[in-house]
Amino acid sequence: MNRFLVIFGKPRYLGLLEASEEQPLFKGETLVVESARGMEHAVVAGPISSEQEQVYRDSRSGESDGPARGGEPLLQDVTYLRPLTAEDEAERLLQRTEEEGILRQARTILQGHTLAMKLVDVEYLLDRKKLFFYFTAEQRVDFRAFVRDLAREFRTRIELRQIGIRDEAKVVKGIAPCGQPCCCSYWLHRFMPICIKMVKEQNLALNPTKISGLCGRLMCCMSYEHDVYHDLWKGLPNPGSKIRTQTGTYILCGVDLATQSVRVLPPGGGDLLVPVDRFPEFRRVVTDGGTWQAEEATSAALEGAETVRPEISDGGRLPDRKRPRKPHREASLPEEPVVKAEKPSGEEPPVVPEAEGEEENKTPKKRRRRRKSKNKPRQEEPKEQEERAPADSVLVEPAPSEGERPKKRRRRPRGRKPKSVPEGTEPS
Repeated sequence: MNRFLVIFGKPRYLGLLEASEEQPLFKGETLVVESARGMEHAVVAGPISSEQEQVYRDSRSGESDGPARGGEPLLQDVTYLRPLTAEDEAERLLQRTEEEGILRQARTILQGHTLAMKLVDVEYLLDRKKLFFYFTAEQRVDFRAFVRDLAREFRTRIELRQIGIRDEAKVVKGIAPCGQPCCCSYWLHRFMPICIKMVKEQNLALNPTKISGLCGRLMCCMSYEHDVYHDLWKGLPNPGSKIRTQTGTYILCGVDLATQSVRVLPPGGGDLLVPVDRFPEFRRVVTDGGTWQAEEATSAALEGAETVRPEISDGGRLPDRKRPRKPHREASLPEEPVVKAEKPSGEEPPVVPEAEGEEENKTPKKRRRRRKSKNKPRQEEPKEQEERAPADSVLVEPAPSEGERPKKRRRRPRGRKPKSVPEGTEPS
């Protein structure tokens, strides 16, 4: 007789089924079995050994980590009836459609009762002899009046079962923070006890939003790699332990699986990797007041890695590092010196000729205009204006004659108004 593990029910009950060689079973096959609840369909999970069977039978479910409360153990014996037929499949699909409407009606009825409970899901048995309601609550609830209203509404036997918070996530299903469906909803058959010590040993951040699942408890995947970290922590102090020395305090931050070493935070800052087998030596050295050589510890931790030390000169100082010289810039052409023409007395300086086309491109400079007073008569502008010279050329002005003296303009003091001048007279 071969033993097979089967899964049935919405909270994923586990059943043990014995099959003969005449009727072999295959993994993933759908059957109709008889359980302690009644006739229902089940899926074959695969063969099970005697050691695995003993583990399932010895495991005890806690208040919120095990199957629904109803008296059934985690692993129960079931009886094989027949393979699932097309009529059974059509009946199961019809029941799933009806269960959605029943759940909405039951929640409406629950609003009329002052009960601190939450309806999670509804399940029909294959023969429709019983209707199961699964709910969550922080404490025990007296739901006798609520059960009578449900029986009057749906005309069948009603059974309410309280499940835990983790079972709610298993029944409802959902997407985990990793982007995959929750492990408990499709392959994890039983919950493992998880504590915060597992999180600390794996060097994970103690952030509730990152280490908690949809149920609000610690994620089940925290126990997958715990055995590897637990073996590495054997013989070492607890994570976060402190070693007080004369030079300061050393703190154990965590472990590194790749190098099989302990990560220690020294008092001067930085990070030390100490091999696990050399940790007693490290503790003795720093306790006696010595200094642990980080280069030696790192070379022992990293397999095949060699640390290169700089050579020390005769003076005991490390050689200076020569910085690479910057490339020389291209030698720029020397600029032509600008020759300023001096103004000789009595002779006109020569005008510097320009190349053709430059005069058209260069714009003449703007002359600053002086403000003219309103009372002064407007002087007539000369008919022929002097041509403006280009910017680089030298302006040539005619020298004053011997008998003429240049007129000096009288500056008007600021803040005083000019005197009014009668018409026909020149200003003094």
